[in-house]
Amino acid sequence: MSSLLSLENVETFIGQYHILQGVNLEVKQGDITVLLGRNGAGKTTTLRTIMGYYPPSKGVITFVGERLNGLKTFQIAKKGIGYVPEDQGIFPFLTVEEHMKVAMQKNNDHTKSRVEWVLELFPDLKKYWKKEGGHLSGGQKQMLAIARAFVNDNRLLLIDEPSKGLAPIVVEKVMEALVQIKEKTSILLVEQNFLMASQIGDSFFIMDDGKTVHSGEMEQLKQDEDLRKKYLGIA
Repeated sequence: MSSLLSLENVETFIGQYHILQGVNLEVKQGDITVLLGRNGAGKTTTLRTIMGYYPPSKGVITFVGERLNGLKTFQIAKKGIGYVPEDQGIFPFLTVEEHMKVAMQKNNDHTKSRVEWVLELFPDLKKYWKKEGGHLSGGQKQMLAIARAFVNDNRLLLIDEPSKGLAPIVVEKVMEALVQIKEKTSILLVEQNFLMASQIGDSFFIMDDGKTVHSGEMEQLKQDEDLRKKYLGIA
């Protein structure tokens, strides 16, 4: 499979703090790639650096063969990368319908067909189409955040901690949805829930103290208890 996104020796400062100190990462077309690591390892900062929120001080970020360094966030989004932040970013006074309309870069038949598809994937959003974001449950907000990022013809979705704070039954629904979305859009997933990550991920990268320290196929990590214990604190 061809490489969709690559990071080579990326370093990022936030103010005076040297957060990313050498991130090497690759997302292949058609994969769910999972970025793992303990809290504070730099996973969210990596996603924000890809999106241009924090410009890298060193290294190269390439998407579909094109360098992203120096581009603004809106320019990166227009290249075909959708972002689902950890806090979901739902507007409390906008309805589900309004969230989707605001997110649309184009109002054409292709976009409308993607909206219809994602509403079939998340029937709750169809049911609560006219409901304001502030009145949705945590699971429904997460579904809306993912749907909003999917609605444009993005080749890659960056999704940060989609299972956070959700009940196990809702996590199952989100997992099933991501597997279906993968058929249309590649995914770079940050996830603390290893059980979820191991069930849907194709490949993994582990971060520790601002660096990527290990990578491989997910099946390999499922079999390697020592590696999981060392970097993730789980047996």
